Amino acid sequence: MTESSLIQTLQKTIESQNGTIQSLRKELQRTNENLEYLLKKLYGKKSEKTAVIDGQLLIGEIALGLFNEAEVSADSTVLEPVPFEEPVKRTRAGYKRKEVFKNLPQQDHVYKLNESQKNCPTCQEDLSDAGKKFLRSEIKYIPAEISIVNIYQETYECRNCKKEGRPSIINPYTPEPVLQHSYATASSVAWTMYQKYVQAVPLYRQEKDWRQIGFPISRATLSNWILKTSEEWLTPVVERLHEELLKEKYLHADETPVQVLNEPGKKNTSKSYMWVYTTSKEAKNPVRIFQYETGRSGDHAKEFLKGFDGYLHTDAYSGYGKVKDIKHCLCWAHVRRYFVDASPKDMKSPEATLPATGIAYCNQLFDWERKLKDLPAEQRKAQRLKHEKPVLEAFWTWVKKEKENVLPKSKIGTALQYAINHKEKLEKYLEDGNCVISNNIAESSIKPFTVGRKNWEFCGSPEGAKASASVYTLVETAKANGLNPYKYLEYILSRLPGSNFRTNPKTLDLMLPWDSLIQQICKTN
Repeated sequence: MTESSLIQTLQKTIESQNGTIQSLRKELQRTNENLEYLLKKLYGKKSEKTAVIDGQLLIGEIALGLFNEAEVSADSTVLEPVPFEEPVKRTRAGYKRKEVFKNLPQQDHVYKLNESQKNCPTCQEDLSDAGKKFLRSEIKYIPAEISIVNIYQETYECRNCKKEGRPSIINPYTPEPVLQHSYATASSVAWTMYQKYVQAVPLYRQEKDWRQIGFPISRATLSNWILKTSEEWLTPVVERLHEELLKEKYLHADETPVQVLNEPGKKNTSKSYMWVYTTSKEAKNPVRIFQYETGRSGDHAKEFLKGFDGYLHTDAYSGYGKVKDIKHCLCWAHVRRYFVDASPKDMKSPEATLPATGIAYCNQLFDWERKLKDLPAEQRKAQRLKHEKPVLEAFWTWVKKEKENVLPKSKIGTALQYAINHKEKLEKYLEDGNCVISNNIAESSIKPFTVGRKNWEFCGSPEGAKASASVYTLVETAKANGLNPYKYLEYILSRLPGSNFRTNPKTLDLMLPWDSLIQQICKTN
């Protein structure tokens, strides 16, 4: 081998090794980034909140002046009209006893001297009443009590009709039981549901509570109460709410996994999903519907939303693409979350600049949304085009530029690519002033389910999952309409049994949470 060929061979070997080293360095960088991300998720703060002051993003001690260049050089002596009033600074409201206690029953305890003590210890003269002095107010907790109610029905007889051979027995109206051949009542079933689906108390803990107050009842019985009453009385109301939901023009959707046992043809370890569909924040009649499905296929959303042709707000899950004839808005909170996830542990490092810049752009959009939230829809749309459109154009220019300078599979590379992939749907909200830039309303609605899931871990059967969906639907819809969930559940369970809703569906309209009587009886204090 000649000297020149040997040199060429060595150069190729060195170049190959340098390429390998660079590849390994990139892989090590991605590995370290993933490790930092996991450690941050495990031990770091969970909040994604950041501070925006005068157009700057503050993270730790870093201040990125991204949008205030003009403000820095502005002449403060020149006054211009601004489109918004300055926000009023509000201090934390003090504790107001009258406001807290106004809806609670009250009783006075007055401590007096005994008759034998009503003499002056000095001169032995009788003491005279000089009034009473208020010392304090206290909260008295009365533990739950149960009692057995024996139901009788008096019988009346018309002796004259009996004598002449006509029907003569008359019985007074008696409410139908919530479950036949059961000692369950509307109050006991509603309380069981409230404890599990609002307070996230599993049935085995409720079983212990029942035993403590003197009534041994098994969790199997409590479960039967939920399943049977949900199927008979709650599901028809949920179906009626579904009809109302589809009439809306602006909806939100989200989904989360749930483990359901004993599903036909599936392993117990496989994932099923709980979907949630909600009306918008501005809806006159708020609705939150939970829907249990065996999978995450977009066909489930397509079937559920059949007939809907408005704006649908979701995350970027591709399954929602199967819902046809809609205008699809994506969530900017998810975009910001990608940049938050890409932020390194040490915010002073050079790697922090790109994620922080992305977060700052997102925060600018949310900052404008807060200022615009009280405007009418048409004005909000106009102001968005005036103020948010330039921010978006600057953001997309920045994204395209920085995308070429980062590792494609890195956290920041993933965040930038996510934004590019969904540009059209992320800007869809600009078309209509009633659209919003986040899907937070759906995520907030599904959060109570995820909290409860941590306690009860799984659903024991598909029937149990369906019952859970029905109860969560009514509970979250009740809260959205300002109702006490327990009172609303009890109202339905005490009035639907014995009603004619199957032959007269209009009866179900009286069970909807915005009905005037329900608002009067079940309103949260």
